[in-house]
Amino acid sequence: MNYRVLIVAFMVIIASCSRIKQPKEVVIGPSNPKIENGLLTPEVLWSFGRLGETAISPDGSKIVYSISYYSIEQNKSNSDLFIMNVDGSNKKQLTTTSAHEFNLTWVNDSKIAYLSTEGETAQIWTINSDGSDVQKISSFESDINGFQLSPKGDKVLFISEVKIDKTTADIYPDLPKASGMMINDLMYRHWDSWEDGLYSHIFIADLADGKVTNAKDIMQGEPYDSPLKPFSGMEEISWTPDEKQIAYTCKKLSGKEYTFSTNSDIYLYSIESGKVKNLTEGMMGYDKAPVFSNDGSKMAWLSMERAGFEADKDRLFILDIASGQKTYMTPNFDYSVSNIQWTPDGNSMYMIAGVNASYQIYKLDIVTKEIKPVTKGNHDYHSAVIAGNMLIGDKVTITKPAEIYSIDPSNGNETEISFINKDILAQLTMPTVEQRWVKSSDGKLVHCWVILPPNFDKTKKYPALLYCEGGPQSAVSQFWSYRWNFSIMASNGYVVVAPSRRGTLTFGQAWTDQISKNHGGQEMKDLLASIDDVSKEPWVDKDHLGAVGASYGGQTIFWLAGNHHKRFKAFIAHCGVFNSEMEYMTTDEMFFDNWENGGAPWETSNKVAMHSYAQSPHKFVKNWDTPILVIHGGKDFRIPYTQGMAAFNAAQMQGIPSKFLFFPDENHWVLKPQNGILWQREFKGWLDKWLKIK
Repeated sequence: MNYRVLIVAFMVIIASCSRIKQPKEVVIGPSNPKIENGLLTPEVLWSFGRLGETAISPDGSKIVYSISYYSIEQNKSNSDLFIMNVDGSNKKQLTTTSAHEFNLTWVNDSKIAYLSTEGETAQIWTINSDGSDVQKISSFESDINGFQLSPKGDKVLFISEVKIDKTTADIYPDLPKASGMMINDLMYRHWDSWEDGLYSHIFIADLADGKVTNAKDIMQGEPYDSPLKPFSGMEEISWTPDEKQIAYTCKKLSGKEYTFSTNSDIYLYSIESGKVKNLTEGMMGYDKAPVFSNDGSKMAWLSMERAGFEADKDRLFILDIASGQKTYMTPNFDYSVSNIQWTPDGNSMYMIAGVNASYQIYKLDIVTKEIKPVTKGNHDYHSAVIAGNMLIGDKVTITKPAEIYSIDPSNGNETEISFINKDILAQLTMPTVEQRWVKSSDGKLVHCWVILPPNFDKTKKYPALLYCEGGPQSAVSQFWSYRWNFSIMASNGYVVVAPSRRGTLTFGQAWTDQISKNHGGQEMKDLLASIDDVSKEPWVDKDHLGAVGASYGGQTIFWLAGNHHKRFKAFIAHCGVFNSEMEYMTTDEMFFDNWENGGAPWETSNKVAMHSYAQSPHKFVKNWDTPILVIHGGKDFRIPYTQGMAAFNAAQMQGIPSKFLFFPDENHWVLKPQNGILWQREFKGWLDKWLKIK
């Protein structure tokens, strides 16, 4: 679904790692993988150091950042802290532990605060910028999952889970070993975990003499989460500059009302009075990510207009605190924005937006509302932070994992400064990435990335893969993935065709809207037009085409399997919807399917909904005739694994060559190193078996 793939996927990896308690003697560092013929392999992919967070010192001179390293043998990872000057000089590793260090914050120009999982629970630690004087400054009774220092540095807010609802053991204390859960309302499980009576709450505490004390729950007794689950983080919470108030994002709903709604709001909590005010009351979509101007006179935030639609345009609003006036700042900019931050003078804002299949840094003039691009090129920026008269950002491309760059905002010139994976990349021959625009069945142009194998020879013929994006409203941008990695697909000897079909992001909201309530419609024609166009090239073996995809991309594969008219010789579907009627009744956040399908499957007089369910992939299973690999995770509650089972069983019962790759301990993604490598090997093996000429 719409997870804004790169940023959110990395957050989930960090979140999952932060709960792992590792033996202190195990420290994982950089790898020196064996690279044969200069080709990217699964083992090489998992050897890359993965950039985590970056934080700029108050004087703008230094950058602290985290890197995660993975061990295939140990099947886990750890992350450590590094520091360098803003020009990339004087790099130094600050920590060397078997734990995970994250949530980086500067206390002052010479001291850094962060979270570490070293010990029984995740707590706040500090370290000097030269690596000395490591101290644990909090001793809260449970994990601290995120924190922010107050502007003056004498207080801290943090988030931790609090038990609110009663469990079976609370109701029946004489049955302490009973595993049954008594459920009487929606929503009883979310993403990859069952509701357990715990909610993420915000605490404020004093910070004095190097210790965090006097923690107070500002949401005491409330059965609500802040930040929003499952993907939001500390960007959903913000101090006012005078540190008298805290703005936070919350969806204060429960049960069925919660699972059918996207109506989160921004709440303002007064530390002095304890009173809470809803700043976005009456705005019915997602409201999130509050950020105050330096003088505290204004608050910017992101807002979606339409209730129940998680892929609506993220609009930038500004609230004048004194008057209460709300101003829509991006009405003439037809793209979602993120990573918003004020310039020190309060006259401008920097932000990131996806436009035409890449994510760039933009600058907004507060007075004129004029928006100008700062960067350009084929890349995806994930973040951008002001550092004096420069910006510090991290970006990826289809052929390169995340690195830190220095950007001159006056001209957009970029300089790489981190070089985390320089040695590994220097040994690889990476694919070539081209782009083209393909005319679809209705005459509209569809953007396509075409990724060519390393050492591409146009006199040869290559099998080709059609990549089907998920979401359905995600972006087919210059993303770098550790599973759906275009570079490794091409390095396996395939031409990869990655279209931005109807419904994808970065081509305006009207383009994005065209897939909702029309699954199995124009988006499928866009995909087929794209593979048909590229297949005309003399270097494509049009008799050996495959199609692959995950989530809605997996649903696409199941649909294409019954409607491809013998174009393809192999399919791979990961965590896809097979029966959309059953999906409607078993997914977790039900607002999603309700919006996308236009209603429930029992609403027989609802023509929109009936049209949607008529396009459910299982309706066309009798037409299946092509080998298919089905992959699913047992902890996937967004698209329950029985969807994958049903598709595999249907293929088996019809005698269609098929295989089911099941991960009982993975969710909608595959996060563990050995599972990730198994996934890549099976992915390649299945395609090679059916698409490569013997």
